[in-house]
Amino acid sequence: MKQEEPGPYKFDSLTAAHLSMGLPRPKHPLIGLINGAIDPVGPGAMLKSHILSFYKISYKPKLSGKLKYGQSYYDFDEGGLLFASPGQLIGSNDNDGSVCSEYTLLIHPDFFSGYSLAKKIKQYGFFFYSANETLHLSDEEKATIFSIFRLIESELNSRIDDFSQDVVIAQIDLLLNYANRFYKRQFITRKAVSNDLLVKLEELLDGYFVEQKSLSKGIPTVHYLSDQLNISPSYLSDMLRSLTGQNAQQHIHNKLIERAKERLSTTSLSVGEVAYELGFEHPQSFSKLFKTKTNLSPLEFRRSFN
Repeated sequence: MKQEEPGPYKFDSLTAAHLSMGLPRPKHPLIGLINGAIDPVGPGAMLKSHILSFYKISYKPKLSGKLKYGQSYYDFDEGGLLFASPGQLIGSNDNDGSVCSEYTLLIHPDFFSGYSLAKKIKQYGFFFYSANETLHLSDEEKATIFSIFRLIESELNSRIDDFSQDVVIAQIDLLLNYANRFYKRQFITRKAVSNDLLVKLEELLDGYFVEQKSLSKGIPTVHYLSDQLNISPSYLSDMLRSLTGQNAQQHIHNKLIERAKERLSTTSLSVGEVAYELGFEHPQSFSKLFKTKTNLSPLEFRRSFN
């Protein structure tokens, strides 16, 4: 009988993560900065499939694969910045844990307690991107990020005082703001690829309704579409927002309303039948969305159209 492979290891503390890599305990129990590559054949369980209970920001100088969005594409040949949120699986086939990191910042959520960043950090979609959606940095961008890493490192290695946490929080906030800015640049430099993805998304949605998948699967979801496009739900939403100003859920809603208008104006189907055809379980939910988007009820739209 084949023995089952062990599941991913869960690290509940920064100390456990440091020790797994053969490193000394972090000076602060809630934040640690690792400067220097970890030997991938060493004792580090962190380099295998694992789940962290804290945030991870890591710069990898060399990546094993190119970014894939249905086709190979990448901005820079060098490394990239990866982000992971608490509870995220790391080190799987999609998150190549065998590649050494040059800088790795680990932050327990409790470190942000009492600071506005505790809420703000959850709004950064790139913490939920897949590894193949790495932030690839230009030389200038890399220099900026590294300068902030060094500032954090210097502060953590200095004497802890009443201002230490405020200073480090401000530096993390700055790092995340720059990362957000550089990701926006990446969406721009990949505009051709993003437009190609948008075309494929439209084809997916059109096919979904033409093939009447909504009858068995319900309303198309962001996860379904992102799986079909081989990108993460968060990346899909952020990409669409950069192109159209709307996230993936809003895009789906617009497509639903577009399809509903077509069915209401060209068929004699009842509102309930149109709702069912589009994947709604309850006609009331359909009518509410239609009213929100058009300021008309489905029946009012049909009468105004006629």
